[in-house]
Amino acid sequence: MRKLLPLIGSHPGGRAALTCRYRCGDACFHEVPNTSGNEYAGDVIAAALSRRSVLRAGAVVGAAAAAGAAVGFGQAPGAAAAPAAVPAKGWEKGSGKVRGAARGLRFAPVAPNTADAVTVPEGYAQNVVIRWGDPILRGAPAFDPEKQSAKAQAGQFGYNNDFLTLLPLKGERGRQVLFANHEYTDEELMFPGYDAANPTREQVEIAWAAHGLSVVVVEEDRRTGRLTAVPRHHLNRRFTATSEFRLTGPAAGSDLLKTSADPTGTKVLGTLNNCAGGTTPWGTALSGEENFNQYFANAASVADPDVKARLARYGMSGGASGRKWERFDDRFDLTKEPNEANRFGWVVEVDPYDPDSVPRKRTALGRFKHEAAEPRLTADGRPVVYMGDDERFDYFYKFVSSKRMMKGDSRAAREHNLTLLDEGTLYVAKLTGDSPAAEIDGSGKLPSDGEFDGSGVWIPLATGTTSHVPGMSAEEVYVHTRLAADKVGATKMDRPEDVEPSPRTGRVYVALTNNSQRGAAGRPGADEANPRNANRHGQVLELAEHWDDPAADGFAWRLFLVCGDPEDPSTYFGGFPKDQVSPISCPDNVAFDSYGNLWISTDGNALGSNDGLFGVATAGERRGEVRQFLTVPVGAETCGPIIQDRRVLVAVQHPGEVDGASYEQPASAWPDGPGKVVRPSVVAVWREDGRGIGV
Repeated sequence: MRKLLPLIGSHPGGRAALTCRYRCGDACFHEVPNTSGNEYAGDVIAAALSRRSVLRAGAVVGAAAAAGAAVGFGQAPGAAAAPAAVPAKGWEKGSGKVRGAARGLRFAPVAPNTADAVTVPEGYAQNVVIRWGDPILRGAPAFDPEKQSAKAQAGQFGYNNDFLTLLPLKGERGRQVLFANHEYTDEELMFPGYDAANPTREQVEIAWAAHGLSVVVVEEDRRTGRLTAVPRHHLNRRFTATSEFRLTGPAAGSDLLKTSADPTGTKVLGTLNNCAGGTTPWGTALSGEENFNQYFANAASVADPDVKARLARYGMSGGASGRKWERFDDRFDLTKEPNEANRFGWVVEVDPYDPDSVPRKRTALGRFKHEAAEPRLTADGRPVVYMGDDERFDYFYKFVSSKRMMKGDSRAAREHNLTLLDEGTLYVAKLTGDSPAAEIDGSGKLPSDGEFDGSGVWIPLATGTTSHVPGMSAEEVYVHTRLAADKVGATKMDRPEDVEPSPRTGRVYVALTNNSQRGAAGRPGADEANPRNANRHGQVLELAEHWDDPAADGFAWRLFLVCGDPEDPSTYFGGFPKDQVSPISCPDNVAFDSYGNLWISTDGNALGSNDGLFGVATAGERRGEVRQFLTVPVGAETCGPIIQDRRVLVAVQHPGEVDGASYEQPASAWPDGPGKVVRPSVVAVWREDGRGIGV
């Protein structure tokens, strides 16, 4: 038997210290923001449910689940006649008749490696679609790392691309609209001679322009499979940290959102730290603002103790910020503008087909460190959006709209559909395991029933202007959503990141990246949904709404993957033989292909190899078989996967972000080779023979 793969790095999940500093402000080395005891959860749930004006049958299911009733996977108690959304235990665990990889995953898995390249399976080709600094707007100059300017960057592709989505472009054959967001900037890799203690105004303004969002038309070469950007297209746009955004929904105009620059509480400059997102059925892109807290300074000097406590719940404490933006704009100084931070941490909706539209921050979806916002529709056409809050011991949520989507591309339909995310109910999840507590010992050992599984309830937080949380107004619920979720006893999870419903089955998959603090002194210990203490590798949770209704108040869940080295007894791969899977660590973003396979990108692989993209079957005799499709270069993270039938796209984020690296001494030569500045980029991969991916 081979030895376990090595753990790497002193930072959680194997990240470089440089990544931790610039992406999240060293969040893992600060106190955990969630200090709640989550007491009296049952009483709060019952009270919240009783206040709803209309109770669906699923609410009864949810209340029973919250009380600890065991629920079969996809089956509601007292509803035996109803068809189960997912079969019960033992389903699709393999019959010994394994004949080959699932359709869509029939490629030779890439071996774990540390190559400074995007490594793809044999028989596949790749190209860089667009790089940081490539011009996309009219008048924008070609990228010159020695002659950067804020004006130039505002017309060029931004830094550290994360979420990606491709939308069809009617009337232009072979072209699509690519939406990308830009999570953060790493100034040490961007600027020669950068002094972190004393950044210049020019460097700060370039960084403002490198944050945000990009809309760019791309074109395919049908002969080769290459995908390239179309610069200066009339739909191409850039949104930066100083672009105008609108606050909409029930909290818009709240006193909690007003500042001296915006006394209306409805207009925000910029979007920060965008991470995962989603694509709506009506053709818009959603983007989640994540680690926005790190941009704001002087929380420790805020005089009002209540304001200070609310800031601390979102990870804001201490003095100067890492980037020192407060030196150049007062809105980043919390002693001068304590409400400015409340204007970030939202889901942003962008209409990529309207070059004159103003993006909207949707307050009805709550404010937290959004890692995802992926919609699906109810049977009657109402959108339901699933969302993760990427923090140790924080929660995952859903929003159920009260409006139905209008079909078609008429102006009336588009205008109506752009209001769908402003009215509805915001929920947070509470999970209950079905195994005796003594069987969940923190080691990752499976309980006697053979699975980590159980039931759950969606606890309502607010509907429109009505709060369901005692002691909090609706505006407070939306702006201070974490505090509302604390009050109702939501389940503390191991960094819930991307949350995606399967378009084939409706089951929802939650990537839980890791949590090295699980089980530490003074921290929550293992539970059935988060079964390992000192969890360095993460897990993927599978959730089935009761009666397969996205608007249901209750659900069943089980862990689909418990990630790590297959030789580690604490790992689990959907019941598939562990000696036949690729090692996977720190799941982050997830996506589906047309065959129903789940694709997982990783962030911070703690097994000694570069991050990558993995495909895994969710059904059939191969369920749980993980196969690695690609790896990214040294120091990079795999983000924003798009899985088309004939092409895979990934955002290669922060290549070369290795401790000790700088502009002058890069740790990576990707993508342009030695002597060139390292540039985050979008990469397309296709089969050389022109056939479909993995078939």
